Parts: sequence; C-alpha cells; structure tokens
Amino acid sequence: MNVDIIKFIKNEVSGWKLSEALWLFLSCGIICALSIYLGDSIVGIVSAVTGVAYVVCNGKGKLCAYIFGAVNCVLYSIISCKAQLYGETMLNALYYLPMQFVGFFVWSKHMNDETKEVEKHHMKNKGRIVTVLSICALTFLYGLLLLRLGDKMPFIDSFTTSASVVAMIVTIKMYSEQWWIWTAVNSVSIYMWWCDFKSGSDNMATLLMWVVYLATGIIMLYKWEKEIKQNRKRGTI
Repeated sequence: MNVDIIKFIKNEVSGWKLSEALWLFLSCGIICALSIYLGDSIVGIVSAVTGVAYVVCNGKGKLCAYIFGAVNCVLYSIISCKAQLYGETMLNALYYLPMQFVGFFVWSKHMNDETKEVEKHHMKNKGRIVTVLSICALTFLYGLLLLRLGDKMPFIDSFTTSASVVAMIVTIKMYSEQWWIWTAVNSVSIYMWWCDFKSGSDNMATLLMWVVYLATGIIMLYKWEKEIKQNRKRGTI
C-alpha cells in the first residue's frame, strides 16, 4: 500500500475520543438497522450512512469527511430527484459534489500537526451579517425559480438549498458558525422529509439521516466553540 495512503489512514483514525467513535458507529448502525427493518432502498441506506459519517467526521475535523460526502452527494441527489425536490437535487449534484474536492484540498493545507484535525476559527461580525443577508436573498430568489419548476415545497426547499450553499463555504473556511447554519438547515429539512414520508414515500433512512444530522450538528457546535475558546486561552489563535 502507498506510504501516503497509510499515513492518511493513520491520521484519520487517530485522536478520536471513545464517545466520538461510539457516536459515529452507533448513529450509523441505528440508521442502517431501522432502514432495513422499514424496507428502505439500498441507495437510501448507503446515502444515509455516508451522510452521517460525513457530518461526524466533519465535526471532528477529519479529511475523510469529504470522501464520505462525495458518495452521499451522488446518492442523495438521486433520492431527491425521485422525490421531486429539485432544489436538493441541484444542490447536491451541481454544488456539493464538486465542493467536496475543494474542501478536501483546502482543509489538507490547514491541518493541526498535533491533533491531526483541521484548524477552527470564528467569523467577524461583518461576515456574520453578510452571511445572514445572503441566505435571505438567495432563499427568496431561488424560491421563485423552484415555484415555476413545480417544486413540492419551493420556499422551504429554497431555504435548505440556499442556506446549505452558504454553509458549505463557511465550512470550507473552517468557521464555527457553520454549525449554527447547519442546525437551521437540518431542522427545516426534517420537516420537509417528514412531509415527504407522510405522503407515502419510503425515504425513512433519509428522514432519520437528517435527525442524526441535527443532533450531531448541535454536539459539534459545542465541540468547536469549546476548542476555539481553549485555543484562545493558550494564545494559539
């Protein structure tokens, strides 16, 4: 096996706390088991598992997050298209997927040699204001487009899409504020997929995936904020 690949694997598996590793395997295992029990498709199950792995590894600051993310983007776009959620489809196929490669490249240049995790920062207040205004403007404009395309929930779909576009940029820039945005996106997405499931779809794995996303995002928000405060006290940022 290539030396660089071995080094990469060692870095990705190092530094995990027992609780973090348990959360990764437990959340993936529960989604997989419930989805099989409820008769979800293979595509839905793999999409959900890789999606959860992406979020947990992203929160941990590991590069492998973007590998899981790439797989999830392809499968989730297929599921969203079948559910007539075209905003989600375009977001994953045309934006998220290429951004996984961008994220991998950028994060690889900013890894902490000691922790083997990505560096973590805060946005300035000006950046926070611009971020909120951008999400609001994009939600309104994109919602009008989705309305014309016949989207089932145009402005809800538009919000999750628009906020996710902005959140992905914030994520790649290694800002903790990403988790506030992801929490909002995850909450609205749970409602959106719950409505889809109630209408008769078999996308239970996708719905469960978003529930785990929400829980994980809240946990990772606490983790990132705590690490940034600790690094400030040490004078490392």
